[in-house]
Amino acid sequence: MKDIEKRTLVSQPCELRAASDGQPATIVGYGAVVNERSALLFGSFYEEIVPGAFDDVMGDDVRALFNHDRNFVLGRTRSGTLQLSLDSRGLAYTITPPDTQMVRDLVLTPLARGDVTGSSFAFRVADDGDEWRREGDFVVRTIHRIAELRDVSPVTYPAYDGAHAAQRSLDAWQQAEGQRMASKAVTERRARERFLDLLNL
Repeated sequence: MKDIEKRTLVSQPCELRAASDGQPATIVGYGAVVNERSALLFGSFYEEIVPGAFDDVMGDDVRALFNHDRNFVLGRTRSGTLQLSLDSRGLAYTITPPDTQMVRDLVLTPLARGDVTGSSFAFRVADDGDEWRREGDFVVRTIHRIAELRDVSPVTYPAYDGAHAAQRSLDAWQQAEGQRMASKAVTERRARERFLDLLNL
């Protein structure tokens, strides 16, 4: 799955909501935020997600994983143990994790202590679902449409990974931009030459 990308949010951490009144503990957070520019990704570009980018994937069968580990499933939309919603901030999630000793030891206790605070999501951008542009010295990627939402995850380290698909998309844009600039330069040179020819008549 080379096109799967992962992004981690540092400013919108996940948190544990303790069990009360016979209700199980839940993990809540935001997998993604909209209308907010990311930190510089991979030393190459900034990224932002527009409202509506997740509209096509809200019916996907999404997993909640710990650290994106497919062997460590915390919830799933199909079973009702993961609930996703969209609001003005972005893609919110509520996970009702399994009541096992391993989950209590490795996930819930570190969340309660504040040792685990990161929140992340894995996704695939739709064909032509993103747009690249240059803003001064920086390149900005705007994501308009997500084609697949694979998982949301509480994560130990708020690190960005899954750069390959984004890098390929950036490379394609830079190549097209280079060709456009070269074509523009040729057109401008030809226009100057025609102008000089007219002056010499």
